[in-house]
Amino acid sequence: MGPSFDDGTSLYNFVVRDGNGVKGMVDSGLTTVPAAYMQPPRERIDKESARKHEHPPIDLSRLDGPEHDEVAVEIVRAAETLGFFQVINHGVPVDLLESLKDTANKFFGLPPEQKAVYRSEVSPTPLVKYGTSFVPEKEAALEWKDYISLQYVNDAEALQHWPIEIRDVALEYLRTSIKMVRKLLEVLMVNLGMKLVDPKIDALIDKKMVNMNFYPTCPNPDLTVGVGRHSDMGTITVLLQDGIGGLYVKIEEDMRFGKKGEWVEIPPTPGALVINVGDMLQVLSNKRYKSAEHRVRTTNTTSRVSIPIFTIPKLTEKIAPLPHLVEKDGIARYREFMFADYMKNFFGNAHEGKKSLDFAKNVDSS
Repeated sequence: MGPSFDDGTSLYNFVVRDGNGVKGMVDSGLTTVPAAYMQPPRERIDKESARKHEHPPIDLSRLDGPEHDEVAVEIVRAAETLGFFQVINHGVPVDLLESLKDTANKFFGLPPEQKAVYRSEVSPTPLVKYGTSFVPEKEAALEWKDYISLQYVNDAEALQHWPIEIRDVALEYLRTSIKMVRKLLEVLMVNLGMKLVDPKIDALIDKKMVNMNFYPTCPNPDLTVGVGRHSDMGTITVLLQDGIGGLYVKIEEDMRFGKKGEWVEIPPTPGALVINVGDMLQVLSNKRYKSAEHRVRTTNTTSRVSIPIFTIPKLTEKIAPLPHLVEKDGIARYREFMFADYMKNFFGNAHEGKKSLDFAKNVDSS
């Protein structure tokens, strides 16, 4: 007799504690959404009311030629408005992107016991964590997602500790993407008045994580979310979508393609990568750049994968708005903090929009 998904404890033990994940639940023949995954109406994603963000991808090859300044303006404008944009000619081979998607699907197709060895409680290494949802023990409603997270320290440790099934392709994705991230960060920081040789630029992307997210088919996507509303805690996120779509971004201020508070879908573009601004850039820029609030919808037709790279500061890095921007603005919108403290707070709470930034708010600025 299989587990009862109507019983919250039985479901939690099967999905979370035993490492079967959402996929294990779906593979058991699930035909309805269990109560533990039903989102309150305000959190559900209305696919029909969201428009698609039709802005063309930014061609990064133009950064290396006479059109550099023009492209830099496009990047800055995107960071200051939506906080999300797509890029092409980014230096990551398109066949590698296809291989990544195939590899992720194969990994999540492995027997549960092969994945469950990397659950945080039993993983043989702190560099690899397999899990489900975000922080299941803190969430009122669980997210319809399984994932594996790979922390990068150096190539040798990745080759030693990352799962052999995904190791090589994930490492190549990181190697080829990080050059692009550095270029984008240079454009954004120079625009804020920072010099290219400033060691702060490297310190802001000192740590990297590659995640593989898996969203199994869902009996009723209207009742669930793949990922709840949140912004990313780090500096810059690179995201590979598959062709299915389901990524939605919230508009923070009225703009040409939508009004404040509306959600727009970032449609998959073949060969493109999605870039989004993280919380640390919003803090450093004294809120000039927007760390985008986003979420993910599930589907009932086929499973979906997405593969982000999170670049984050050194844990000991002190983060605060750049002093010359505070002087110019006449106010510091955020206080100084150590990044490790911000990260601890971020992972200690369920997703709730951009509430994570409250940790950094300067009480004098409200």
